[in-house]
Amino acid sequence: MKKPFNHASRLLAGCLLLLAPVLSSAAEKNEQTDGPQTDSPVASTTAWPLFRGDTHGSGVARSELPERLQVVWKHRVPKGAFEATAVIDHGTVYLGDLDGTFFAIRLSDGHVKWKFTGEAGFASAAAVRDGLVYIGDIDGQFVCLDAKTGGRRWAFEAQAEINGGPNFHQGHVLFGSQDATLYCLDAKTGDVVWKHPIDDQIRCAPTIVEDRAFLAGCDGKLHIIDVTKNQSLGIVPINAPTGCTPAVLGQHVYFGTEGAEFLCINWRDQRVVWRFHAQKSSHSFRSSAAVTPGAVVFGGRDKRLHAVKPDTGQPLWSFPTRGSIDSSPVIVGRWVFVGSADGRLYAVDLETGTELWQYDAGGRFTASPAVAAGRLVIGNEDGTLYCFGGQR
Repeated sequence: MKKPFNHASRLLAGCLLLLAPVLSSAAEKNEQTDGPQTDSPVASTTAWPLFRGDTHGSGVARSELPERLQVVWKHRVPKGAFEATAVIDHGTVYLGDLDGTFFAIRLSDGHVKWKFTGEAGFASAAAVRDGLVYIGDIDGQFVCLDAKTGGRRWAFEAQAEINGGPNFHQGHVLFGSQDATLYCLDAKTGDVVWKHPIDDQIRCAPTIVEDRAFLAGCDGKLHIIDVTKNQSLGIVPINAPTGCTPAVLGQHVYFGTEGAEFLCINWRDQRVVWRFHAQKSSHSFRSSAAVTPGAVVFGGRDKRLHAVKPDTGQPLWSFPTRGSIDSSPVIVGRWVFVGSADGRLYAVDLETGTELWQYDAGGRFTASPAVAAGRLVIGNEDGTLYCFGGQR
């Protein structure tokens, strides 16, 4: 089995090489079946087509979930492991494992529709648009697959591992690589439109708002890039590397770093608005945030799920687990769902931080939930993909 170090170990071995010098300085009936695709890569009641649900990286689901969740089905990969977050579109779950197999699985019953065998493992989320699926692997190959058949449409070679999921802008697909380059490709052909290098590895997914891409890099900077012109619009120092995908709400960008800080940055003014430090903790943040007008929610390696005020960074609540939280939370109505290294999937009240529900899967969760059509899907490092929903 071609299984690399887990995500946390790879981030520690790669992105943290820079840290020391920086710091010293709805129900099943609502599911859609295969049909015409839409040019709208955003979370809906029936779709979760990107790593964080939408191009802004919000981590907020549009689908509801039943009050009493239960396991609807499981898909087990013997001796496999899932680090990547699943995506969902038109009643199909798309997800790759660390052995190099990429699956299309029917959301309703867990039936495998097709498999694609890659040349290396998949540690990042895919993205779906216009009947095509895009995914990068740990050897740097970025492939475009037919969403119905799994047939390969085209492939592109980056120069190093791909850790972050793709995003879209107009007719283009964008992704970053550990070769310190943001790539913009023609989504239909795979032809290079432009390349944008930075000073160190890119491990996040690019967040896109108003013709701008936001990259939080291992070079200790937030990069703001005009994606229509491939032009830098600004760089904000963040004092530490990070692999977190930025979440954007209004004029603010939110993400954490390996320097044990969580930041809010005004992207129009290009200034840090506030910094959050967990009390009595020097642990890093590797969990991408979920954002609403009332709360910013993110996990920490301090084994806690944190919620803070979006405008000030003042703590709202903190929820303890028994393991580090590299999984990124998803907000579903009044619920917040997140996985932990303790092998549990938790549901927490968004307003109070009170535990509402948990499921003990046994295996560590690095992946994040994906929510659509009244179902929640998440895989763990024991190689099991879980689908939660209501009673059949």
